[in-house]
Amino acid sequence: MSSVVHTRLDPRLGEFALRTLDVAADAPLLHRWVTHPRATFWLMADADVGRVAEEYRRIAAHPHHDAFLGLWRGEPAFLAERYDPARVELVGLYDARPGDVGMHFLCAPPEAPVHGFTTAVLTTVMAWLFADPGTERVVVEPDVRNTAVHALNAAVGFEVVGPITKPEKTALLSICTRARFRAATATKENSCDHA
Repeated sequence: MSSVVHTRLDPRLGEFALRTLDVAADAPLLHRWVTHPRATFWLMADADVGRVAEEYRRIAAHPHHDAFLGLWRGEPAFLAERYDPARVELVGLYDARPGDVGMHFLCAPPEAPVHGFTTAVLTTVMAWLFADPGTERVVVEPDVRNTAVHALNAAVGFEVVGPITKPEKTALLSICTRARFRAATATKENSCDHA
C-alpha cells in the first residue's frame, strides 16, 4: 500500500505530493516516462516494462536507496529517488559527509507544457529531503551534457563541485546545503506543508 510522505503547496501551481512507489501498479506508468525521448539521461530508453519493474523492485529492496511517485493536483506527474551517496552511486567519488542525501528526479512527459512546472517539482523534492532534520546537504550527479538540469539545480541553490567519472557517464557533481536552498527559494515560497 502506497502512502503520501510529503505535500507542498506551490504558490502558483497548487498541490504537489510524494507517495511511496507501488512497483507492480506503477511500473507501466514509469516505463512510459523513462523510455520517452525526454528521459534520455535516465539511460532506460530500450527497457521493457519488465526491466523497469525489476529496477524499481531492486531499489525498493535496497537499504540505502528508495523511490517515490510524485503527484501534481492528485495525478502522477514525476518520479523522485533518494539514496545514500556514501553507499550508492557515488561511493569513493567525492568527500561524503554525514547528512548527505543523493537525489534523482524525472518529470513525466507533459501533454502540454506548464511554465515553471519542473522548477516546482525540484523545489518540492528538495523541500521533502530537507524536511528530514538529518539532511544537511543534497548531492546530485547529472550527466555533464544535461545543461537544462544544471540550470534548474542552480536555481534551487546547488553549487557545482566539478565533473566526476562514473561507469555510465561523466557527471557534474553538485551539492546544495539547507541554507543555500532556503536562500534560493525564499522569495518563491510562501507556504509549505509536510505530511
